[in-house]
Amino acid sequence: MKIVLASTSLRRKEILNLLGLPFEVVAPMYEEETLDDLSPYEEVVRFSKEKAKSVARRFPDSLIISGDTLIEFQGMKIGKPFSLAQAKQTLAGLRDATHDILTGVALLNTKDQHFETAVELVRVKMKNYTDAEIDRYVAEDQPLDKAGAYALQGLGRTLIENLEGDYLAAVGLPLKAVARLLLHHGVQPKQDVETIYREKNFLNWRSYL
Repeated sequence: MKIVLASTSLRRKEILNLLGLPFEVVAPMYEEETLDDLSPYEEVVRFSKEKAKSVARRFPDSLIISGDTLIEFQGMKIGKPFSLAQAKQTLAGLRDATHDILTGVALLNTKDQHFETAVELVRVKMKNYTDAEIDRYVAEDQPLDKAGAYALQGLGRTLIENLEGDYLAAVGLPLKAVARLLLHHGVQPKQDVETIYREKNFLNWRSYL
């Protein structure tokens, strides 16, 4: 079956490509709108499913993969900032504290409209960085397209003290879960996912060891 990644995220594309399988990338036609009565876990599952559903009619007899990432901090759901000022405010709030990154993934088989989903939780401890460091990071990186206004790779590494959990999930796609869901539909990855996680040869993964 044809594999489709419903995402505009370059990182999700790069992570899925690690499995060595051919796939098509398409932008989901879905506007994210947070619902206050949903937990972060429920929200990332809902967003992931809706992204896949938004392109389903275009790809019959296909496997559509989509994902979403949110941050949970002190009972609050934190998504992408709407402005640079909000990005700075978010980073100031996360400073010298621990938060959870929740990344959901959905796989939709458009042949029978069957969904499978998974969620990975990653715990991140931020450094006690200064306001000047926040200003420099926001000026040099692109915080508006990142949940929590930062990314683990690149310059974002300078803000992070440590990480516990699936690095690839925190970057954007829980690859072990994706490989497992694909196997449920008879699709065998060409690259062994356990080897990928053992070698950690992706971006700055090894710097978190």
